[in-house]
Formats: sequence, structure tokens, C-alpha cells
Amino acid sequence: MTIRAKKIAINPLQFVQTEDGWIDPALAPPLPERLKIISDAGLRAVHADVPADMTAAAYGKLLADHGLAPAPGYVSGPLPEDDASLRAHLDKTARISEQQAELGLSTVFVATGMSKEAPRVRRPAVGAESDRGRLERVRDVFAKMGETTRANGVAAAFHPHVGTWAETEEETRFILDTVPADTLSFGPDIGHLGWAGADVPGLLRDYGDRVAALHIKDYHADVAARGKAEDLDYRATVLAGLWAEPGHASVDIPGLLAELPADFDGWLIIEVDRGAQDTAEESIRLCGQWAARQTH
Repeated sequence: MTIRAKKIAINPLQFVQTEDGWIDPALAPPLPERLKIISDAGLRAVHADVPADMTAAAYGKLLADHGLAPAPGYVSGPLPEDDASLRAHLDKTARISEQQAELGLSTVFVATGMSKEAPRVRRPAVGAESDRGRLERVRDVFAKMGETTRANGVAAAFHPHVGTWAETEEETRFILDTVPADTLSFGPDIGHLGWAGADVPGLLRDYGDRVAALHIKDYHADVAARGKAEDLDYRATVLAGLWAEPGHASVDIPGLLAELPADFDGWLIIEVDRGAQDTAEESIRLCGQWAARQTH
């Protein structure tokens, strides 16, 4: 089955994967080198992430010079604990959404951050230490992020993620059900939701009209199950071989995407948090091959 959507990009996390199952942006090769590898793999768009020392206009030109278009980027950070940290978080949200708008994008993913010692990193994908009061705070932050990005003409796509305080299906539904659709869109990650045991087809059916963009991720269901059975932490589960290039593991990606509305025209962003291949280049090449099969 060929996927209807033609806007396919990559967030090349393969470049920044660490030996301990985490990511470190400092490991990335120079941006022009990364863009050449992505372009050579046949991909035509990349997750927008404007470097601190570059303007959005200069970044957009560099992408164009490599035959690449920008695709929706990402805003995340720790759950604000006071007014000052909330203001800083919303200032960051405003800055990134302004950059996205300057690049011609109408969507940005928004998520809560995670740290190596966070409770849900120690016990991932099971909704550890669930707390209604905290969830309401998380919901309120997402609502404020949505208001902030909308002021810049950009939709905030709520992005549940294993290891954060918005991880499970129950939490996902609560946030979407209690924040208006015109404030907060939906930007699911089919791999993270699946790892957390969510009914991913059901979520895509029930909230399909709010999906602005989504992350394409494949994973090995047996590794996810073993991680939970053996109480492995986030990094140990990743190192056990959880993730794979799209089409190489357990997820029925075309079947899930078929649950979206017939008129869906949002971005699909390929993410491979830790490639199953020996090199980032090989992993990205396989992602490019998958993308090419969807558009022919």
C-alpha cells in the first residue's frame, strides 16, 4: 500500500546517538555534511532545527542549496516549576515558532522534556508515578504553548513521548480532550505511543482531524515487551535493539496511516532514535529508500 501523504522528511537522530542509549547533539557532524548525507539518501526534506549561530533565512538557504525543504521542528523542555521557568519556556516556544513561520512552516511539534534520571526514564512506557495534579499542570503548559505558537501563525502539535509526563494513551486523551482543537493540534509518534501500549489506530481514528504532522518510527514489539517484563530502563531498552528503520520491525506503518482522514496532507517525519545499522549513513540511506517507496 502506498501512503497518501507525499511530504516525507527525516529527523536524523542517527547522527547523535550515544553509546549509552541516549542522544547528544554535540556528536553531530557539521551541518553541511549532515545535509549532504540526507540529500544523497534521496530524502527531500529535513526536520527544521535552526542553529543558534544562524538566522532562519540563512538556514533555509543552506537547506535549499542541498536540495532540501524544511519540515516541522520541535519544542521541548522540562516541566516549568514556577512563573519564571514558565516564562522562559514560552519565550523559547515563541522564538522557535517564529523561526518555523519564517521557514514557511505551519506546524511545530511540542513536547515535555526528559532527563536520564527522570522516573519515567527509569521505568519507561508504563505511566510511572502517574499523578492527576501534575497531568493538569502538563496540560496547562501545552495549552499555553499552543496559544504562543498560534500567535505566530503556527499550530502546536502535541507530541506524547515515552519518558515524559505525557506518555500513555490515557494522558494523551486527557490532554487532547481538555484543550480546544484550535489551541492544540496532535503530532503523534507511532513508535512511542506503541511502546507505551496505546491503541494507536484508535487514537488516529479518534483524533485524526487534529493530526497536523506525525513521527514515523518502527520498533521491535518483542524488545518492548521484554523491556517491561525485565523492568529495563529507557536506555537499556533502546540498547537491547528497540528501534529500527521504517519497514524493518513490527509496526504496520501503512495500516496505521490508513486510519488518518482521506484528506490528510501533513508531514511525516521519519525518526530512528538509534539506527540498527553500523553507521548513521547506512541507516539514513534505508530511511531514504523507505521514503522513495511511499511516493512511487
